[in-house]
Amino acid sequence: MSNKIIKILVVDDHKLVRTGIIGLLSTANDMQVVAEASNGEEAINLARKHSPDVILMDLQMPGMGGLEATRKLIRTIPDIKVLVVTICDSDVFPARVLEEKAAGYITKNCSQKELIEAIRKVQAGQRYISPEIAQKLVLKRAVTEGSPFDMLSEREFQVMIMITKGQKVPQIASVLHLSTKTVNTYRYRIFEKLGIKNDVELTLLALRHDIIDKN
Repeated sequence: MSNKIIKILVVDDHKLVRTGIIGLLSTANDMQVVAEASNGEEAINLARKHSPDVILMDLQMPGMGGLEATRKLIRTIPDIKVLVVTICDSDVFPARVLEEKAAGYITKNCSQKELIEAIRKVQAGQRYISPEIAQKLVLKRAVTEGSPFDMLSEREFQVMIMITKGQKVPQIASVLHLSTKTVNTYRYRIFEKLGIKNDVELTLLALRHDIIDKN
């Protein structure tokens, strides 16, 4: 194993979760948590400031979520390794995240050993996907019927997630640096593609397909 210390940025909107992850990583003598962030905007700023080797990224956070933050980080800092650590185990999210060139995807029910192994692998340039997620992705390719959310473009998917988190059009526009008119266009396009009429129906559909947390 290399003697290089892996610098890590932990991103999660729950302080308790960040503290738990930092505690788990403290047992690994080749890892150092250099910063922690509670949302996507903070993650981008801290990544530029601390130049971490690996970012542990939650997906569902207030403001800019993990998907949009991952997209921006990888496009602006090409060598950055983003390992998603999330409660979301729907097959829709991993496919989207991996399309954005994330280095890996694991769920929060992983063991300490798996988390440390995943970090070391992505730092070494390998991609790591937890076994249960990998199985879901394989099964998804094997069947003809996918999720209705597969029809959405990357930007439509991002807007959809923010709507289901209760964010209003002006807030979404501000976070994504779009006009409110453009966000409304995406919103209506999402409704049309999914065959729904309003935000409530969108949220119910997202719950049904495990896109958002039921808790």
